[in-house]
Amino acid sequence: MAAFASLLLVLLMPFLVSLAGQAAIPKLLCLVASLLALLLSLDNYAAVLPWVAGMAIAVISVRETIRRRRVA
Repeated sequence: MAAFASLLLVLLMPFLVSLAGQAAIPKLLCLVASLLALLLSLDNYAAVLPWVAGMAIAVISVRETIRRRRVA
């Protein structure tokens, strides 16, 4: 059970990271990428591409939020 919970946490990580951002579109994209990774996780290494794309979107969104708060 703990292994399933940790796998679920890792697969939903892009969405969880994107919640720290302010924009709505990156949150939606990360949610879609996380759900796609969750569905593709049944096959070996099939979830890697959506997970990496979601993490890239989430990190850029959070970085822009931090940059805006520094400037203001």
